[in-house]
Amino acid sequence: MKLATLCYLRNNNQTLMLHRVKKENDMHEGKWNGLGGKLEPGESPEECAIREVKEESGLDIRNPQFKGILTFPAFSKNEDWYVFLFVISEFSGTLIDSDEGILAWVDNDKLFDLPLWEGDKVFLKWLKKKPFFSAKFIYKNKKLLDYDVIFY
Repeated sequence: MKLATLCYLRNNNQTLMLHRVKKENDMHEGKWNGLGGKLEPGESPEECAIREVKEESGLDIRNPQFKGILTFPAFSKNEDWYVFLFVISEFSGTLIDSDEGILAWVDNDKLFDLPLWEGDKVFLKWLKKKPFFSAKFIYKNKKLLDYDVIFY
């Protein structure tokens, strides 16, 4: 089982996205994602979000808004992934050249034109809905087979 964060920084109707084109053997290769990564031992999801955004973008975030939990059974190497999803609108600093890929501010109305994971196209729409959700996305061979969600 893997625990991770996924963060969407938003500013002036744009979202900071990461085009995953730099790492070898990247399961997200070629996709556009938010920022984030695996929790380290003893780290809270919020601490992980702050650390990962800093490492991947150079930006310092404040007050990450917890929006939901994403469950991905047997997503990579037959391991289940549990992902804590955050939206962030308070940050400072200057973008760096990320080792993970190419960072770009993308107009929110253009997000769905990017090569995203199929499930991302579903849950990104929920970020404006009720305050919290829990969703499960089932993939096989990088194809979305099914999903379900509960809104709280």
